[in-house]
Amino acid sequence: MNPKRLFPLGLVFLALLVACGPSEKTKQLMEDAKRTFGVLPAKMPGSEKDTPERIALGEKLYFEKRLSINDSQSCSSCHGIQGKSAGVDNLPTSPGALGKNGDRNSPTSLNAGFHFVQFWDGRAADLKAQAKGPILNPVEMGMPSEAAVEKKVSEIPEYVEAFAKAFPDQEKKITYDNLAEAIASFERTLITKDRFDEFQAGNHRALTSDEQKGLETFINTGCIQCHNGPLLGGNSFRKLGQVHPYENTEDKGRFVVTKNNADLYFFKVPSLRNIALTAPYFHDGKVATLEDAVKKMAYLQLGKELSSEEAGSIVSFLKALSDKNRSN
Repeated sequence: MNPKRLFPLGLVFLALLVACGPSEKTKQLMEDAKRTFGVLPAKMPGSEKDTPERIALGEKLYFEKRLSINDSQSCSSCHGIQGKSAGVDNLPTSPGALGKNGDRNSPTSLNAGFHFVQFWDGRAADLKAQAKGPILNPVEMGMPSEAAVEKKVSEIPEYVEAFAKAFPDQEKKITYDNLAEAIASFERTLITKDRFDEFQAGNHRALTSDEQKGLETFINTGCIQCHNGPLLGGNSFRKLGQVHPYENTEDKGRFVVTKNNADLYFFKVPSLRNIALTAPYFHDGKVATLEDAVKKMAYLQLGKELSSEEAGSIVSFLKALSDKNRSN
């Protein structure tokens, strides 16, 4: 056959392939997904007050090690965002400025402003409240007081200028409250985009057939009882061990905050956005792989023992939730 005749035939085939729409099954899956999860908003709550100057200051503060007692620790030490980093340090628990490890796994700072509360136990209402915690925590950044932070920052000329630009209408520019507000302003820019967003937007080819099967398995298994909404989580507290108890009972979860026995072992449901990039898993970081985490959660929360095939299918979908700029 003449090779010159094959070229236009190939173009015709490609055009037909592109023109071919989703199957009825895929259409239904897309509708189910959109109804179950919804679409991730373009902006985070509170972003309407963020100015370029506040965001720039917040970014600088996010990487500022001088916010710690010995100039060794910054927000990014535990919540790395540069390069392929997904807002975590990928350690079970994180070492603080003085070398002691915290009690809980560091959650990702990516998309954090969409969560209904902050920290595993929900003790902070928003990003601003969250930003105030680690700097004064003796195990984390170890600064002795808000006043000590303000004094230290005030002695750095570049921050005197940056705070003046970020908070021009305030008489006192460098305050602990403004520092936390600036960090929150920057963190409200940390919104990720993935192939699942494209699938939600109508591109049925954004997910492979295996990933679509994984999404279907994820829904049918019952994972959506907790992992729903645009973040696939991040919007409720749930008891870890609803059907079968979790073996680590040292951390009492939200009970530590409320002192209410009804909150024993309740934790914020983590978002599954970027979950394939944020190992290890659970509040104590004791589960090393995503497949093990999927199997364990199905058993603990739903009383189901997934096969390796079922767990692997779900994992294939979860990998499609990785930020396109960070996934390999």
